[in-house]
Amino acid sequence: MREKWIDKRTNDSVRTQMYYAKKGIITEEMEYVAKVEGIDAELLRSEIARGRCIIPANINHKHQVPMAIGMVASCKINANIGSSALASDSAGEVEKVDVCLKYGADTIMDLSTGGDLDSIREAVIAHSTVPIGTVPIYQILHDCNGKIEDLTIENMLEVLEKQAKQGVSYFTIHAGFLLRFMPHVAKRKMGIVSRGGSLMAAWMMHYHRENPFYEAYDAILDICRKYDVALSLGDSLRPGCLYDASDEAQLGELKMLGELTLRAWEKDVQVMIEGPGHVPLNQIERNMKIEREYCHEAPFYILGPLVTDIAAGYDHISSAIGAAVGGWHGAAMLCYVTPKEHLGLPNAHDVREGIIAYKIAAHAADIARGRKGARDVDDEMSDARYRFDWNRQFELALDPDRAKEFHDETLPQDVFKDAEFCSMCGPKFCSYKITQNIIAEHGNAMTES
Repeated sequence: MREKWIDKRTNDSVRTQMYYAKKGIITEEMEYVAKVEGIDAELLRSEIARGRCIIPANINHKHQVPMAIGMVASCKINANIGSSALASDSAGEVEKVDVCLKYGADTIMDLSTGGDLDSIREAVIAHSTVPIGTVPIYQILHDCNGKIEDLTIENMLEVLEKQAKQGVSYFTIHAGFLLRFMPHVAKRKMGIVSRGGSLMAAWMMHYHRENPFYEAYDAILDICRKYDVALSLGDSLRPGCLYDASDEAQLGELKMLGELTLRAWEKDVQVMIEGPGHVPLNQIERNMKIEREYCHEAPFYILGPLVTDIAAGYDHISSAIGAAVGGWHGAAMLCYVTPKEHLGLPNAHDVREGIIAYKIAAHAADIARGRKGARDVDDEMSDARYRFDWNRQFELALDPDRAKEFHDETLPQDVFKDAEFCSMCGPKFCSYKITQNIIAEHGNAMTES
């Protein structure tokens, strides 16, 4: 889709979507996204120029279908995949990509930490039509043979450049976690739960030096500017339990992310901000407002948040509750959580469960935000249910396969696709049918009364 669009910009000095937006140029990507989102292309351009919306689209991921993250667009979801030191192969990750694409993930993060990371990433990008994000510190540590003290700014930038060349559309960079925040960490119940954040803490404490991602931030921006890689400014100090939510560590880093956002915008680099974490339900709205204030309304990309700490095995549900509230109050993208959160490496089945939970949350957020047309599919589903149109109900469901599977567990024969009941109520106790009979027999009297 994008090959011709990108090729004609070869001689441009900068090729980021923000650069073009600031110049008043509506790119083909913006045109495409505007049509998909049902919004005016000029409005989208102005939001990208302002920094309130991003189109993460590396110039080397030419078969990627453009999409937007921002309040002017529909609420998006991200799905995490990735190998570990205990389970790693390209085929397994490509299978997860297939699941992500089938069930509607808007972006995919490759969080691989084991195996041949370059070949896994290459396979993932080649197979994906949605943006791919990474957390480069994982490969940096991998290439240092697990010795974080061996990290240098030179090898850090080398990894970033290599991933950008491969076509990664956004990087999670833990540049806002500074040495001066360490005393706040000591006051916490759970310390640092971000893998990238803990690695940065280990490096800073070993050398008693400032965060290398912060020190090399301008060089990182130059790489992002060259390939149009968006920055997902990482929340190294996100709360990992309700006790730590909205504390000095989390909010101190968030304020620093706001400063880094302005520096990125000066170089026409697109930015979104990563958010918590574990947050009580009653603190979510406040967290969304603080991010808008501290980070100049850059799109907020939140993990959950999980609204309870005791849902092990069901954290996709606990977190989807928080995600729906966060999306309602302004989060632009929701990072899914699977049932395996806190317990193990997700497989393809877990990816499906996480995606559907978050598709529900994002759709609920769009409805709550009053997004034009968001509820149309719900109204159509209601009509299909009232008509006992089972096949249409399956088609409209977020997971058609699961809807049909559950219906067919007890009524598998095709004849029951025309039945005016399901196995819950049977033919005599269906409230829809009883209501329809009442209306047919007493419709005039009901209108008069």
